Amino acid sequence: MQSKQVVDGLGIQRALTRITYEVIEQLHGTDQLCIVGIQSRGVDLAQRIAHRLQQLAGGEYPVAALDTRAFRDDITTRTAGDLELHLGVDITGRNILLVDDVLYTGRTIRAAMDALVAAGRPARISLAVLVDRGHRELPIRADFIGKNIPTADNERIQVQLAERDHVDAVNIIQN
Repeated sequence: MQSKQVVDGLGIQRALTRITYEVIEQLHGTDQLCIVGIQSRGVDLAQRIAHRLQQLAGGEYPVAALDTRAFRDDITTRTAGDLELHLGVDITGRNILLVDDVLYTGRTIRAAMDALVAAGRPARISLAVLVDRGHRELPIRADFIGKNIPTADNERIQVQLAERDHVDAVNIIQN
């Protein structure tokens, strides 16, 4: 397996700052904004964006963690307990910024939207991703993209974040 770094820590920081400015501009402010990160690295990115929003626009922005596994279309058996969702924030009527590290087929994002709708009725859901690698299986696109990195079928994107991996980097891994 070969690995090649395509984005370093400074590149990630710049991408998140650009996303933050775009969120402020495109969402016409940040009133009623709730940031929801898809576990696991999406949560870390969501917290970074919330911190940057606080620096640039002021205010407090709740960050919630979302586990999409129970809402995936590739899980065949579910129980009522599997579909419980604990965001810790009432999302009804709020603008949701859904954050993930990599957008690939779109299936995780579809599951996340199903989970959010099961938890309440948000006014709007916008999607921010650090990396869009293409290869969609569903008609889903991100509103805010840190970096477009086209990949081949035999490649995958590995996002490393200091909170979990002690380094910030985006790598392409050859399978």
